[in-house]
Amino acid sequence: MRESGLAQIPVTTADRLRGLVGEVLEEALRQGASAAEASASVSQGLSVTVRLGAVETVEHTRDKGLGVTVYFGKQSGSASTSDLALKAVRDTVRAAASIARYTAADDCSGLADAESLARSIPDLDLYHPWNPGADRAIEIATGCEQVARDADARVQNSEGASVSSHEGLEVYGNTNGFLGALSATRHSLSCAVVAREASGMQRDYWYTVARDVRDLESSESVGRRAAERTVRRLSAQKLTTRQTPVLYEAPVASSLLSHFIGAVRGSSLYREASFLLGQLDKAVFAPGVRLHEQPHLRKGLGSAPFDNEGVETRERDLVSDGILRGYVLDSYSARKLGMQTTGNAGGVHNLTIQPGRDDLPGLLARMHTGLLVTELIGFGVNTVTGDYSRGAAGFWVENGQIQYPVEEITIAGNLRDMFRQIVAVGADVDLRGNIRTGSILLENMMLAGS
Repeated sequence: MRESGLAQIPVTTADRLRGLVGEVLEEALRQGASAAEASASVSQGLSVTVRLGAVETVEHTRDKGLGVTVYFGKQSGSASTSDLALKAVRDTVRAAASIARYTAADDCSGLADAESLARSIPDLDLYHPWNPGADRAIEIATGCEQVARDADARVQNSEGASVSSHEGLEVYGNTNGFLGALSATRHSLSCAVVAREASGMQRDYWYTVARDVRDLESSESVGRRAAERTVRRLSAQKLTTRQTPVLYEAPVASSLLSHFIGAVRGSSLYREASFLLGQLDKAVFAPGVRLHEQPHLRKGLGSAPFDNEGVETRERDLVSDGILRGYVLDSYSARKLGMQTTGNAGGVHNLTIQPGRDDLPGLLARMHTGLLVTELIGFGVNTVTGDYSRGAAGFWVENGQIQYPVEEITIAGNLRDMFRQIVAVGADVDLRGNIRTGSILLENMMLAGS
């Protein structure tokens, strides 16, 4: 089996982790386990933060760990350690075995079925080490923050700029014959500043993140956008209570889809704690809406050739033409529901809502009059009932044009209705996460203000 992205990982490190996982599985069987799975990882990273031109933090991280789960029939036990010495590893297996012997049997526990495991592992181009060094990272963060502070005289304070770089290798194996390794990197740059005028102060931020440092936005762009987004919020007003169309800007629109994922996750379904219970093959979104997983996108932040159980990941539609086509299941939840795993142990992989043709200005024109939401506050979402209520800030729009910033408002509705009232999805797709979406326009929501 070929591992993904290991060309630049030291062979000795990858080989050692493979050998370690193999030894753990053999030790579990020697101790009488009927099955076992184990995961070993090593990682390192650098993070620096600069505020007002001075270094606030420099953090180097270097981590390693091992986790093992053993099964005695339908009884299971888990243990973990950060000591990868052979004696500590064997003690960890013994601890897991001891726990398993005292747990209640669960008919749905166990490894992923052998036929669902990944047999070939594509290289998804996820490993691009950077290692800038503290001095270079500080230089980048300082330059980014300075651009933001110089962009407008009203920018009078800063929450800082940060640079981070992380790389890691993980090997997972089980006694059903799977042994796979995955190496990946993640780099980011962010900046947050505070602007002031007679009406008061506002803050906002911008960030960029990528697998490959060459795909990051420039430090100048990040600083400039952080300043622009902050200054445009000055002189914010309040709104009276009303019903109005609402346009979620792409960076916050992903939260709507995260609520959907929570509602179709296996654990929510078998506990009967989801407003989408029993909705498979029924319309849950507006006609034309398509939500699909793309787990094999090269350099994708949510890409993975296999899930946390070694199950092969595959491209699929969760929603097509507004109809719910599938759930988000690992092996355990699938068994509880009498279904098959969907390769989502650990979550979804690059969940994408099909974008439309309009960019953000086009969606503003289409909305004509309503609220553009750029920030959400609080967590007033109930995935059991679908009730939705969150604090928000953004801009009031008339005649397709932004008129003035607004704050101290609450938007409310029910997710069941909100999903069906999606009018359009923008072409301004935000690629900075595992959920990829453009701005989302909803036909109508309740806005509570003064």
